[in-house]
Amino acid sequence: MKYLLVDTNPKLIQAWQEFFTEAADVTIIEGDITRIKADAIVSPANSFGFMDGSLDHALSERLGWDLEKKLQQIIKNLPEGELLIGSALTLETGDPEIPFLISAPTMRIPTNFNIDTSINAYLAMKAILLHANKHPDIESVAIPGLCTGVGRMQPIICARQMHFAYQEIVLGKKQDFNNFGEAQKYHWNLNPQGMIWTH
Repeated sequence: MKYLLVDTNPKLIQAWQEFFTEAADVTIIEGDITRIKADAIVSPANSFGFMDGSLDHALSERLGWDLEKKLQQIIKNLPEGELLIGSALTLETGDPEIPFLISAPTMRIPTNFNIDTSINAYLAMKAILLHANKHPDIESVAIPGLCTGVGRMQPIICARQMHFAYQEIVLGKKQDFNNFGEAQKYHWNLNPQGMIWTH
C-alpha cells in the first residue's frame, strides 16, 4: 500500500516530513490533491456527507456532484443515520484516475468549534487506513491534512495524530494500557491543547 499525504500548506508538509521521515510507504506531496492519481482519495467531510465546502467542494467539482448524493443516501441507510467520527465509507467514483472515495468525517457537522482541541484527525486517520488496507482494489490512497481546514487544527498536531494512527494501524503498534493514567497520558499526547479536566 502506498500512502500519499497531499496538501498545499507548507507548514503541514514540514510537519509530515518530521513525523513520517522513516516511513518508506509514505510519500509527501505539496500540491492540489484533486490532481493526484491514486486508487482512492479521502474526503474528510462530516457525518452527514455534505460535500459542498472547502476541500470537499473541490472533490465534488473533480469527481461530480452526484457523488455527494450517493454518499448521503448510503449514510441515511446506516443504522445510526450518520457516519460517526472514527468510521469511514468507501464508494466508487466512476472516475478512472481516482476510482474510489473514502469518506472519513473529521467533524459531525461543518464547524470550527472544538475541532482544533480534539483527537478527530487521529480517529479519522485510523478509519482511513483500515478501509484502504481491507479493500482489494486499493493499493494507493491520497490523504489530505485532517482537521486543518475548517477545523483549524495546528499542522504539527494534525501530523502527530495522523502519525500515531499510522503507527497503530500500519505498523501494528497497538496500545496496551496497564492503567487509566497511561491511557490518559496517551490521549493527552495526541493533542496537548485539549482539556482533560475542567476543575
